[in-house]
Amino acid sequence: MQLAALLADVLPRVAVVSVAIAVGLTLANLAVAFGAVRYVAGLARPLTGPANLPDEVGTAILATTASPTAGYGMLKEYRDAGVLDDRATLIAVTVNTFFGFVQHIFTFYAPVLIPILGLRVGLMYVGARAAVSLGITLAGILAGALLLSEANVSPATDADVDLPGGDDETRREAVAGALSKTAGKLKTLVPRLAVVYAAVVYLTESYDVTALTAAARPVTDLVGLPPASVPAVATFAVDTTTGAIFIAPQVPGAFTPREAVATMLVGGIVSFAVSTFKRSIPFQYGIWGARFGSKVIAVNVAAKVVFIAAAIVVLLV
Repeated sequence: MQLAALLADVLPRVAVVSVAIAVGLTLANLAVAFGAVRYVAGLARPLTGPANLPDEVGTAILATTASPTAGYGMLKEYRDAGVLDDRATLIAVTVNTFFGFVQHIFTFYAPVLIPILGLRVGLMYVGARAAVSLGITLAGILAGALLLSEANVSPATDADVDLPGGDDETRREAVAGALSKTAGKLKTLVPRLAVVYAAVVYLTESYDVTALTAAARPVTDLVGLPPASVPAVATFAVDTTTGAIFIAPQVPGAFTPREAVATMLVGGIVSFAVSTFKRSIPFQYGIWGARFGSKVIAVNVAAKVVFIAAAIVVLLV
């Protein structure tokens, strides 16, 4: 494939996606800066009652919607203070799942992933991930209803947590901060977008990807995905954005929209091995310590694997 043809194919796509991402990131950062994300958390408090969790946990869920770190920090305070025992804390972490996902809709899925994947595939993927997260949260509520009693929890006053978009920030500072965050992300995202798009277009135009991945056919047949999904899964497992950039030009073509979403979900399962070491262990061990942090990681990973696998089955049936 000649350089001129490659650039003619890649540059317009990169330009359109980059503009969409820039607009989306700016709107998302402004929404966070002015506290719009907080209002989504209004659904959180009614969930604590059916799960037999104290009202204070509703505040932690609100904090999770704006900042997962803040939410986890509050749950640690409640555990340390005896408001929640270990079982109640694990269930509270599970109930938190959907509200942590909501935060990512504003900061990543809507402004970054959907513009890359396109509206149809993007909404299908985000919808699948939302269903997975909601399923885990509902499972947590059910677990709380069945497994928790007054022996596992005790009332306490709310802890103080500073949420993004505080009142001490002026409007000008909020706008400047949002634009600064957008510029910082674009500096790293756009070059990667161009490189990966160019590589994908070149490889798919120059080589038969199906032939190159024929050795993986038994695995892909078992899952019900085309052999071309193997490099896509590998790319998605290393980095979500790069994986989306890799898959997007191949829909339609190597993948149907359903196959593309299922491939990304499989990549999400595989990525747990990478993300656990890169992010989960440092984060969870830093909050809870190694012993209880390992339990939190195990519950999170197990729940996600089970519900993502169920979503893949639904997509491919």
